[in-house]
This record gives sequence, structure tokens and C-alpha cells, in this order.
Amino acid sequence: MAIADKISLRMQGITKRFPGVLALQQAWLGLEPGECHALIGENGAGKSTLMRILCGAQQPDEGQILFNGEARSLPTPLEAQRAGISMIHQELNLLPELTVAENIFLGHEITAGPLGWMDRGATRKKTIALLERLGQRISPDAKVKSLSLAQQQMVEIAKSLSIDARILIMDEPSAILTDQELVNLFQLIRQLKQQHYSIVYISHRMAEVFEICDRATVMRDGQTISVHQVAEVDEATLVREMVGRPIESFFQSTKSEPGEKALLVKGLQRRGVLNNISLTLRQGEIVGLTGLVGSGRTELARALFGADPIDDGMMQLAGQAYAPQSPRDAIDAGMALLTEDRKGQGLALHMNVRENISLATLAELCRNGFIRSQAESASANQYVTSLRIKTPSIEQKVRNLSGGNQQKVVLAKWLAADAKVLIFDEPTRGIDVGAKTEIYQLIDSLAQAGKAILLISSELPEVLHTCHRILVMRDGAIQGELQRSEATQEKILALAMGLAVTGLVGNEHSTQQSNGRTETT
Repeated sequence: MAIADKISLRMQGITKRFPGVLALQQAWLGLEPGECHALIGENGAGKSTLMRILCGAQQPDEGQILFNGEARSLPTPLEAQRAGISMIHQELNLLPELTVAENIFLGHEITAGPLGWMDRGATRKKTIALLERLGQRISPDAKVKSLSLAQQQMVEIAKSLSIDARILIMDEPSAILTDQELVNLFQLIRQLKQQHYSIVYISHRMAEVFEICDRATVMRDGQTISVHQVAEVDEATLVREMVGRPIESFFQSTKSEPGEKALLVKGLQRRGVLNNISLTLRQGEIVGLTGLVGSGRTELARALFGADPIDDGMMQLAGQAYAPQSPRDAIDAGMALLTEDRKGQGLALHMNVRENISLATLAELCRNGFIRSQAESASANQYVTSLRIKTPSIEQKVRNLSGGNQQKVVLAKWLAADAKVLIFDEPTRGIDVGAKTEIYQLIDSLAQAGKAILLISSELPEVLHTCHRILVMRDGAIQGELQRSEATQEKILALAMGLAVTGLVGNEHSTQQSNGRTETT
């Protein structure tokens, strides 16, 4: 059956049951040719299950799928591909040791001759044409492992186009992209819409929904709650429908009474990376750290945590000299780092909740070389309860938890280690709006309990409403400091781009005119 140039899709009455769980209940989704349609909702709302059914990976217990008004069964992923549907997952599905061309045509190779050998010349030619269509100059002979994440994503899109897919499902496509790469992706989506492709765009970032999407379907608790024209709805309405309740105060903004100095940094240097960094964190204080892509935020966090060496400078932690040679030294001294890449660096995904929570405290939990299992389980259960980690049990594999609950497991690991200073690097990236609120509440409660927190974030509303003070970085240096009461997005961006801002707090920070990068945070 040939794939139509234009596909109108309707999923209606979709119900899906798992043992003890009603994952979808009479859910529905409509998709028109040439539109980018946002599918939004909290983790666990049913978005992924609905898309797995559309991709043929799972079968509904009730309901039907209509293509241009005709019912069609999608019993397998191959049948869904034949119907013109392709999903580009957040975790890219490419083989790193194969070339770009081999990945794009994997499973539907171009063959020639009586023996059906792969026609490499024709494969290269079609690969080049596909990539040029996407505005990409990627060698078809390059191994995928040599490409950037953004380039790999483009290869995934080319792979979808190679099977003549007319419906593309993009699952959190911006999670791995820089700002400029996201601009390029949006340009591509607009081009595809003009060619009557339809895109289902799954994202937790409201700004992206309003930037690129035409309509938005909101899901909650396995049901379709509403469908809106994006131009006719506001963010507050979408958020309220996603969580099922009004959010009077999305961010926590408790007043702070800073205590003793928890971390003192003076003149921190790392050649070519960090330039004369000086800062102070106090007990009970949340200090924001922001700046443009490449400003040095994560590099500073790694240096403070002993993951990267420093060339010069002095640090004190709780009034004692602090010069970590490794993350182990930092942990022993009372420092914690919740990394930006929680899956790659913060968690052992193949291990369960209990094992992940105890990772930083194994020495204390061991006796005669063996882990005291009762003590380990008691500790894990304590943090599952206190942090409200949603998991069937502490034996559940961490990879099966939602993003927000994974982040809570990382936090539990550091709380178990009794960290005094916590560095949060993009703590709410890839987390739904409801889980974000819980993370903000946890961060605020930690500050009230006397912890000192350095919050690194690219989301300016998050920094403005959560932090007591804000440090802005540019080119590896702290460009300025703002109190919450005086901080605005305009002032932060001006500092991040090297423009002069009056009324800065602190004598050690100064600004200068220079040409900054244009990516926004």
C-alpha cells in the first residue's frame, strides 16, 4: 500500500491496560497534514504509551486508528513504518560503529545484482541527497560515533525520510541541542510542514510549544484533557490542565537568612577555561549561576567538585582549607554535585533505587567488606518516603523511573552522604512541570535546613524566582552579581553578553564591553 502524500490521522477511544494499571482511558489525538502538534503532559500522563501504540510497538485494548478516514491496524513497528510513521526517540537509536549511510538505510538497504549485495554507490548518493534536503553537510562515510549529538539527530530524521515517513514523532528533541542547533531544528520543522509532513512534538518546554507548534493536546492520567490552537491559549492554562490544579506559586521563593560561610573561593584559575573566579556560598542560601552556552558554568562546577584540576586559587569549605584532588575528596569534605547529565553521570541505570541511593555511602554501610543490607534498605526507604519518590519498591531499576523521580534518587544519594554544599547543574532539565515544582520545593527546604546551594540553570525564570543571589558567567569569568530584588532577564542577558549594567553588587565583579555570543540561555 503506497503512502499518501498527505495523511490525516485520528486516534480515538484508545484504552490500554497493564496489570494493575489503566495506562490509557478513551484517549484520542488528531493530526492534520502540515502541522506541528504538541503532545504535552506530566510524566506518566500516557503520552509515551499512546505513541508506542501509534508506532505499532503496543496494541490498544480498545479504540481505533484512522488514516484519511479509513481504519487501519498497526500490529508491528514495521507495519507502522509502512503506514508512514516514524519516531525519533530522545535517546537516539543509531549504531555508532556503522557509517551515516549504513544507519540511514539499515533494514531497507539499496541492493543490486543477482545476489542482492548492498549498492554502496547508490546508497551514498541517496544519503547525500537526504542530508542536503535537511541542509546538512555530513559525510555519508563518517561513522556515527564521530558526530555531534545534533548531527546524530539529523541522521535520525534522514532515516525517517528515507522510509518516506509522513508522520514524524519527535520525543524531547531539544534535550540534546544547543540554542543555535534548536534554531536549526525549528527551521527544518517549518520546511517539513510546508511539504505537508506532520510532526508530533513531545516536550516539557513551554517556550518551544509556543514557538513551533500549531496545536497542543494536553494529556493527564491516561486521558486526553483538551486540544488548543496554540495561538489562542496561554501557558498558565496549559500548565493548569496538565497538573489538574491551579499553580498559584510555581516556584518556591522563601526569604533567606544566610548563615556562616559554607564555601569560599578566591582567584580560581584554570588556563583557557576559568579566569579568576571568586565567590561565596553561605549556609541556608541558594545562589544562582547562569550564562550563555560555553560560559564556563559546568566547568566551574567540575572544578569545585574535584573532577577537573585547577592551576591557581584558594578554597575553603566550612572554614577549612579545601583542595580536592578527586570527586572522592570532595564527597568526603561534604560537597555534592548533581550533574546536568543525570543518566550518564548521576545514576547507574542498570542498578535499582536502593543501590543508587547508597552509592556515595558504601564505606559507612559496609562491615568486614560486606554491605549491611538492612541498613542500606532502611536508608533507601527513608529517602523514598521523605522525598516522595514514586517507585513500586526500592528494588525497582532506576531506568524505569520518570525523569523527576530519577532526579530525586540522585538527590537522595547526596543527602545520605550528608553533603553540606550542593551544586545543582540544570536540575529540572527534561522534567515535567509538576515534578519541577517538587524539585523547587526540595531545594528550598534544603536551604531552610542550612544547606548551601549553587543552582546552575539556563532557564531564567527558574533562576529569578528560586535564587537569593545570581552570578552571571561569561568566557570563564563571573561577569557580575545581582540580588533577587534587582535581577531581571534583561540585566542577566546583558551581563551574559558582556554589556555594562549599573548597580552591580560586590566589588570583585566588573563588566566590560565586548562581543558576546548570541545564543540565549
